[in-house]
Amino acid sequence: MATVLSRALKLPGKKSPDLGEYDPLTQADSDESEDDLVLNLQQKNGGVKNGKSALGDLPEPDSDADVAGAAKPHLSEVTPEGFPSEPLGGLEQKATSPLVSYVRTSVFLLTLVISMVLVLLCAFLIPCPPRDLHSAWSRRLGSQGGGDLSPLELADVNRDGLRDVLLTFVTTRNGTEGGVGSQPTADLVCLSGMNGSTLWSSPLPEEAQDVTCLDLIPGSVAKTICLVTGTRKMLSAFNATSGKVLWTLNPNHLSNGTLAAPVVVLPDLDEDGVRDLVVLAIGELQPDLCFLLVSGRTGSPVGRPVKYNIVGVGNLIGPQVYITASGAVYILFGFGNIQAVALRDIFVQAQNRDSSPPSLQIEEPEWEKHRSVNLSELIDVYSDGVELLQLVKAPDSNSSSLLITTRQGLVLLRGQDLMPHWKLNLQGLRSQPTPGYFTDDQTLDFLLQTQDGDGMKKMTVVDGGSGSIVWSYSIPCHMKETPTTSAITSDQKSVFLFWAEALTAASLSSDDSSGAEPPGLYHLYLLHPAFPSILLDLSNTTGIVTASEVGINDIWKDAFYVTRTTGMSPEGHPTSLVVSKLSLRWALMEGQMVQLKETTPKIGRGELRRFLSRIKFVDSPYQI
Repeated sequence: MATVLSRALKLPGKKSPDLGEYDPLTQADSDESEDDLVLNLQQKNGGVKNGKSALGDLPEPDSDADVAGAAKPHLSEVTPEGFPSEPLGGLEQKATSPLVSYVRTSVFLLTLVISMVLVLLCAFLIPCPPRDLHSAWSRRLGSQGGGDLSPLELADVNRDGLRDVLLTFVTTRNGTEGGVGSQPTADLVCLSGMNGSTLWSSPLPEEAQDVTCLDLIPGSVAKTICLVTGTRKMLSAFNATSGKVLWTLNPNHLSNGTLAAPVVVLPDLDEDGVRDLVVLAIGELQPDLCFLLVSGRTGSPVGRPVKYNIVGVGNLIGPQVYITASGAVYILFGFGNIQAVALRDIFVQAQNRDSSPPSLQIEEPEWEKHRSVNLSELIDVYSDGVELLQLVKAPDSNSSSLLITTRQGLVLLRGQDLMPHWKLNLQGLRSQPTPGYFTDDQTLDFLLQTQDGDGMKKMTVVDGGSGSIVWSYSIPCHMKETPTTSAITSDQKSVFLFWAEALTAASLSSDDSSGAEPPGLYHLYLLHPAFPSILLDLSNTTGIVTASEVGINDIWKDAFYVTRTTGMSPEGHPTSLVVSKLSLRWALMEGQMVQLKETTPKIGRGELRRFLSRIKFVDSPYQI
């Protein structure tokens, strides 16, 4: 009955929750059925009695008194006989609904305003990561008055997320007119990685051969230290943020020797929480090598100097620290050969005592087998015309392999037992191999450059797993030695960068460089292992490239290439010193494609650009 009555009181066209969706096609039929139901209901309840319907005692519309004194009845008051009237809660809800809407709107607007204020405050108080807007910059540092032995060093000294450039150089300043009394001065300069501006500069007492920036306190990044090694007796530590000198080694501790190689970082020996150092000095009158342990906190010697009498002919090798998989620490060094001495033995002699810290008492049995028959402290590692030594990370191992460059070629020794893994016979190899990932076996490969005739050099990529050559190409280049670098991408591949003269159509189709442009303009080329038949020409310079380094912008997954070049005067003397920076992702989009040989199918410019646009650079997982 209640359902029938509710349907009878429904207005046409209204939607009821119980009736589903409104259907205009059945609206007419439903109206007729509702009228029939109302008539049947009135007949069952006795019809109209005394002018009153069965639905209730409604006043006559002709009565003036009723019309004037009675209010118009609401629909909710009209109820059939025998049924209780519904409560008036709906009326109260309708009366209070405007107030509720007003409160809801006010709360919503207030919440929105507070949220907007918080967003604006965060936008102004929390700075966004600085974007490297300068895709390329160049900075001229003045005339070059001396050598530039020290390589470039990259470190984030101002904590802005971008690595800055540190270098040393020597300039000549005239004391009197006409150049009489001119004296060379050395400076340590830090340039902003963002735009090349000078962050700080500090004078040096002598020319430097190396700059190394690192954190001497393990696990701490609050204070980066820059260690500067001079060409004679200088060893100083600088605060990388301010450029102030923290400490300097007293030259008297080197006696009659001079620093033969850059400083080397060791584990903490004096247990003061700061890693310590070791320097190698060579005698001026005799070929004696002297090791001196230095405190990383104060710069004071940790014990007395330790001397070794070395027999050998050739380049000075090392010193380099090697830590085996078991934790044993050895120092590698030599003259034309490679020998090793346990850090434990150096520490015991420096301290003039029989005991050493527990961390230095570990021995590597496979290394100890190579000691001389007279139980000498020196361990013979390799002795066959050694030119260079590099430590490269071994795959799936905690130790490193020893990559040795000799006059005959390249040798890779396994670090765990010092046995050769492979050998490559290659004449004319003089520069340091550049590690990177060229093949798909996740083993470090190496880019080499060798002399290949007059005005030509050959670029070669060697498989690090087998020692076989996987890529090579001859290019015109009159510079004797040019730096090569690599940068790793997010897909565990490496791009290799090197310098050469212009690769024109004539030089690509002929074995000589007669069709190339005149010497003096050098181009920076990039090789990607996915396209071995293509080189990208990224940039060019007329100066002599003396050093280069690749840094990673971790925030934007970009890499930047920093070079140091020197100009030449007509008399052949070095003139200006220029430091330049180039964003690699920007250069990849702007570079010119050089096709080394035709491939099937042919690689289009659009396909190459789409591939290069997806490249992201990451920090190198290997250490040299």
